[in-house]
Amino acid sequence: MIELEQLKIELSALSDSIKNLGIHFDVDGAQKQIDELEKETMVEGFWDDLEKSQKILKKSKALKNKVESYESLKNDYDDTLTMIEMAIEEDDDSVYAELNDSAEKIKKRLETLTLETLLSGPYDKNNAILTLHAGAGGTEAQDWVEMLLRMYTRYAERREFSVETLDYLAGEEAGVKSVTILISGLNAYGYLKAEKGIHRLVRISPFDASGRRHTSFASCEVMPEIEDDLEIEINPDDLRVDTYRSSGAGGQHINKTDSAIRITHIPTGIVVSCQNERSQHKNRETAMKMLKSKLIEIKEREHMEKIEDIKGVQKDIAWGSQIRSYVFHPYNLVKDHRTGYEMGNIGAVMDGDLDGFINEYLKQSNLGTIEVK
Repeated sequence: MIELEQLKIELSALSDSIKNLGIHFDVDGAQKQIDELEKETMVEGFWDDLEKSQKILKKSKALKNKVESYESLKNDYDDTLTMIEMAIEEDDDSVYAELNDSAEKIKKRLETLTLETLLSGPYDKNNAILTLHAGAGGTEAQDWVEMLLRMYTRYAERREFSVETLDYLAGEEAGVKSVTILISGLNAYGYLKAEKGIHRLVRISPFDASGRRHTSFASCEVMPEIEDDLEIEINPDDLRVDTYRSSGAGGQHINKTDSAIRITHIPTGIVVSCQNERSQHKNRETAMKMLKSKLIEIKEREHMEKIEDIKGVQKDIAWGSQIRSYVFHPYNLVKDHRTGYEMGNIGAVMDGDLDGFINEYLKQSNLGTIEVK
């Protein structure tokens, strides 16, 4: 009985947080927007403009998901609290384990939805373009890039985001020199922007016959995918376009023609590449979209002049500039140097369990206790 009473107190303490979440989400206002958007879908000729109709449906779906998430949380909270009160009245301790499990799930969902309220940047809801580059460490660093690629792919799968490889440059002996992926899903950029910076690996190298400990580095750049309807003028004379043969994995399906595209924006030195499609034209379209994403963010940050400002405070992909360390030897620990958050289960982290690191970054960024990169 004491356990049920304590559980009731703990759950009741969440009441104000849930109410405040509803206010922040503006559930009533969101429902009105949904109703207005649904009226638009009923207008004759709605499907004539496919691009416009898709945007309306996408916006409606996002609003519905937000409302449904909040309503589901609130209903589960009310139901669980009622069941706890009934169990107390009936002096039934047998349901404690089940109700405690429900309460823990409610707490976790409340934390997740509350974190979403911190994603208020102009591009936080957008898809994310994530690029990894091998740094100091040679083959070891290239293997580290491949490990990080797997980690972010697993993270995306956990979030039910989709992943598409845009550019891939294999290592000479093993691993990956550089890779760019598009991670698509609601708030993908809002979450993954926390990963911008240098990632440091410490382990016994599988490439060293002497079994010595090695330190390797890789950089992670994260940019939002910009919607096509945002206009930005780019002078064709400012671009250098190079074509080359795709170099990614693919066996018999590897592209045998020079359809891969590399575009350099001469005034800023920005370089983007795409080799995902067999069509040179489609690769050029994707590369231009990537370039626009970077240039528009520069425009948003007019006080910053160089691309390094957009990528984060990255200087060299080497010692002293890392945001996070992954130590496999002589102990197991992953530590974020910006927030102090750490996790001993390194296997889980490499399998994509990044929520703790990302959530802590978002919390501290919102409080202004760390520099937002």
